Amino acid sequence: MGNLPLELNSFVGRRREVTEARRLLAVSRLVTLTGIGGVGKTRLALRVAADARRTFDDGVWLVELGELQDAALVADTVAAGLGLREQSALRAFELLTDFLIDRRLLLVLDNCEHVVAAVAALAEELLTTCPDLRILATSREALDIGGEAALRVPPLACPDPGKPSSLHGLPGYDAVTLFTERACTAVPGFGLTETNRIAVAGICHRLDGLPLPIELAAARLRAMSAAQILQRLTDRYALLTGGTRGAPTRQQTLRLCVDWSYELCTAPEREMWARLAVFAGSFELDAAEAICGGELAPEVLLDVVASLVDKSILIREERGAVVRYRLLETLRAYGWEKLREIGAGEAFQGRHRDWYERLALRAEAEWISPRQMEWMSRLEREQPNLREALEFCLTEPGGAEVGLSIAAALYPFWRCRGLLSEGRHWLDRTLACPNGPPSALRVKALYGGSMLAAVQGDLEAAAVLTEEGRDLAEQLGDPAARALNSDAAGYLALFGGDFLRAVVCFEAALDAYRPEADVLWQVWSLLGLTLASELLGDAARADACHEKLLSITESHGESVYRGWSLWAAGLARWHRGDPARAATLLEDALRLARIVDDRISSGWCMETLAWIATGEHRAERAAVLMGAAESLSRDMGRPMAIFPSLRVDHEECERQTRRVLTGRTFDAAFRNGKSLSFESAVAYALDERAQAADHPFVSVATTLTRRERQVADLVTQGLTNKAIADRLVISQRTAQGHVEHVLAKLGFTSRTQIAAWVVEHAHGPQS
Repeated sequence: MGNLPLELNSFVGRRREVTEARRLLAVSRLVTLTGIGGVGKTRLALRVAADARRTFDDGVWLVELGELQDAALVADTVAAGLGLREQSALRAFELLTDFLIDRRLLLVLDNCEHVVAAVAALAEELLTTCPDLRILATSREALDIGGEAALRVPPLACPDPGKPSSLHGLPGYDAVTLFTERACTAVPGFGLTETNRIAVAGICHRLDGLPLPIELAAARLRAMSAAQILQRLTDRYALLTGGTRGAPTRQQTLRLCVDWSYELCTAPEREMWARLAVFAGSFELDAAEAICGGELAPEVLLDVVASLVDKSILIREERGAVVRYRLLETLRAYGWEKLREIGAGEAFQGRHRDWYERLALRAEAEWISPRQMEWMSRLEREQPNLREALEFCLTEPGGAEVGLSIAAALYPFWRCRGLLSEGRHWLDRTLACPNGPPSALRVKALYGGSMLAAVQGDLEAAAVLTEEGRDLAEQLGDPAARALNSDAAGYLALFGGDFLRAVVCFEAALDAYRPEADVLWQVWSLLGLTLASELLGDAARADACHEKLLSITESHGESVYRGWSLWAAGLARWHRGDPARAATLLEDALRLARIVDDRISSGWCMETLAWIATGEHRAERAAVLMGAAESLSRDMGRPMAIFPSLRVDHEECERQTRRVLTGRTFDAAFRNGKSLSFESAVAYALDERAQAADHPFVSVATTLTRRERQVADLVTQGLTNKAIADRLVISQRTAQGHVEHVLAKLGFTSRTQIAAWVVEHAHGPQS
């Protein structure tokens, strides 16, 4: 019984959403599926309703409200949808209650957003009057009445173009599956191939995983290739037209769909939507207040932002203790159009650029401080906006100086995060722009570019930048600029193996720095002087520098450079024949590196721990650690052993390890190390598997179920519970339960111990 339409094409994905909607419908009498237009709320509701037919003796009934223009007619429309005809003076509401009061029925109210207040009032009255009635609604915002359970419908999972998936892996993304199935309808015989896989993945990503535009794009295959569609998605609103004739008018084209959402917004919401389009990726409230607030008080702006979240225009994301907001690219492009229409695009881009310059400068000023980790996390989150600001500086006349300022200020972040190629990209581009008269800012930018090039082993490029910096510093006659260039020259000499010259340069820089004002640069020079002195054989000076460096970093609550100093001290102890003390220092450094997610320092520590393992006749452990270090080094585009003398140590370690192991065993262990996630590699290096000794591999492995073994392997890859749930198509709660069972069976207390255990037993016992 009921009037649900038959499905005319396949229903793709949504297993978790279907399961959750069923669960909510079992415990709540009103469930509202919310989400932006085109995300697939109606198809999901129809699938859930069809699955629930057996539960409702009096049927499942669909009432489509999308074409209703007059909110006063909501009750009449619902009555008509149920097949009721007024045959008396009864009002529509009374007719409905008389019909529904003793029936067990599911009412599906589709597309409620434009008459949401009237639907909410009717639903509340019906639910309080009819005890066996349940309502499943779809709307771009919740009905917001008591007892409602709202489920936000997200876009379909789609591949990240920055991490290309294999041809075999692409069907695991629901967005790709939807595109492929609809493409087969448009062009019989269409299939994913090595030729089109990158274009198809790009289309799904550019369209944010939204089913409606993906289906419209697939229909275009009648006239274009996937690569041509992707190329033309720069003007997605012109390209994505021609929906099916049976679809509602607003779903005939992507533009009409988004126009519908725009028209449902109030004037302040429309204005804010347009202004927020200036952000790339996501943003936080402080940025929105400063850039987009204008005449609005902060509390008013917050209300408007919250309203846009309620209407599914903005996506709210929690990252730890931080809340960020995001416009899907499809909605951002639309908002940007509206901003340009009123001639405000460049003005808001300028405000965006200036605010992010101030953010970068504040981060640099507080880099050596207890806020260092906070700033690293913030800049990590803000990378898309920082890139957007830099790009605007490079394309807007007169913006080169600000671009140079942002790039120079971001050097410590790029260096600590291992974003060496990205840093060089922006510094090279900003330095290539005409920047007016010579300035200390340019010397600072040249310093950053030189350092990043040197760390990547590109000493020729580093030398060119250092020489330009020296000439400019002399021309300016600025002691601070000279000191900075001396530091760059010191590192260039250090990486080139001229340790004596490096010591002279670092000491000259340290003599010129102001004790309190140049703490960041003092730390850099002290670290360089520590390494150069040790490699030169001057243990006393190396130890003195190390102590001073630790004193500065500890007193300022700093973490990154303290870890680097501990690595340098551990390296020194190993060179002096004290491997036990060296290992302790290196493990302390590695723990700090894990806290701040420092891949550079971690790679150095793992490499040095491999040398220690070789000396302890633990050849297989050495090979695994060398592989892990190599993987981190490769990811950052830099050589593992950046100093000539350390390259000798690396080669000797590999030679001895290969001599102990067979070639096949060494290669297998090395590959195991390369395949480890960062967390798993650190856990292995720190030997965080002491409790595993009480659980022999064979007996424990037999107690783990097949699913638990899968979960343990995914934990080793560094996946969160949510990511594991997505990969295995289970609920997040189920994934968490599996992880807890694995921990209990292995007798562990942390995920890193699971990872270390899996890695250890993947390649057998240690040599």
